[in-house]
Amino acid sequence: MPGYDEDKEQVLKRLRRIEGQVRGLHRMVEEDTYCIDVLTQVSAATKALQSVALQLLDDHLAHCVADAARQGGEVADAKVKEASEAIARLVRS
Repeated sequence: MPGYDEDKEQVLKRLRRIEGQVRGLHRMVEEDTYCIDVLTQVSAATKALQSVALQLLDDHLAHCVADAARQGGEVADAKVKEASEAIARLVRS
């Protein structure tokens, strides 16, 4: 079971809202909207996606990594490494 299972509906709701933002961006470009206005909306969509990513990461740490840490050993090491790699990907993006 994924760590976000309890928050699944909230995550899906936020993703639907972001999907709407991206559709709005598409429409703005089609309508030749002023580039700064489009960039402002790109920034908003990016921040919204980052917010979802942080929530998923928090859930992963609180559930999956914490469960693995209780097991200890190689399982814990693998989950911590996996989480560290995910954080590195988020920081680079």
